[in-house]
Amino acid sequence: MTNVRPQSELYREAAMRWADLDAAARMLEESKTAVFSQRVGELLKGGSPVAKAEVAVRGSPSWQDYVEKMVRARTAANRAKVELEFIRMQHWEKTQDRADQRFEARLAP
Repeated sequence: MTNVRPQSELYREAAMRWADLDAAARMLEESKTAVFSQRVGELLKGGSPVAKAEVAVRGSPSWQDYVEKMVRARTAANRAKVELEFIRMQHWEKTQDRADQRFEARLAP
């Protein structure tokens, strides 16, 4: 089964997927400081010193999970960007192939 959808539609879908994944990754990245501060603040309410609270948060499994989630989100966005570029490259390859065929047809006796 061949894909008969236009190349532009494939590109648009890949671009939208990349944009959504990139937005999710950026949200996690931009929220990192706020989430960290909230978690430290919770420990400070219990009377912990700031340095000790920061170390506790950075060493916690929940912070490790957050960082891993952030990295996985960025990786997914990067892979979607690669797919987007792959579709763009396929378009240029097809365009070049057609140009080569036209040129070869003009050379034929």
